[in-house]
Amino acid sequence: MEVKKTQFQDKNLIEFYRGDATALGDDQSVGYLIKLANQTVMRNLDAELQIYDLTAPQWVPLLILSNGRADTVAGCAREIDVDTGAMTRMLDRLEIKGFIARKRSEKDRRVVKIKLTKAGHEIVRLIPPTICQVLNRHLSGFSEQEFKTFKDLLRRFLANGDYSPDA
Repeated sequence: MEVKKTQFQDKNLIEFYRGDATALGDDQSVGYLIKLANQTVMRNLDAELQIYDLTAPQWVPLLILSNGRADTVAGCAREIDVDTGAMTRMLDRLEIKGFIARKRSEKDRRVVKIKLTKAGHEIVRLIPPTICQVLNRHLSGFSEQEFKTFKDLLRRFLANGDYSPDA
């Protein structure tokens, strides 16, 4: 059976995985470890955000709105990389909790503008220390240099994932 070359293959890359990457033990799979790390952080954030009646996924659109990175359902969905239906359901919950308000655009009735309410602005101000606490717990035992290296490695890992042979 012939192996087809993918857009990510490059003759200059060192291959850390060969053959069947799924045969590796879970403690050897970078993909699985990244998945576990994300799940653990999100689970711990969920636990800590309960006092604010929020989940970790609900926090993200609040942050996006407060940073001005989006102001519509579609814009928030794009930023988080979820479909607009899922974003609408999440925003429904945030609206019921009083953190956001929606208003149809007068120029284009199909567009729904979103903004933080007074309670939304307040919750955005309150949440970051909780996030810091959770992340600091995960980084317990790291030296300052290890933390810097960790971030540098993650940035490089992400940049490599954006690899395009045409770039």
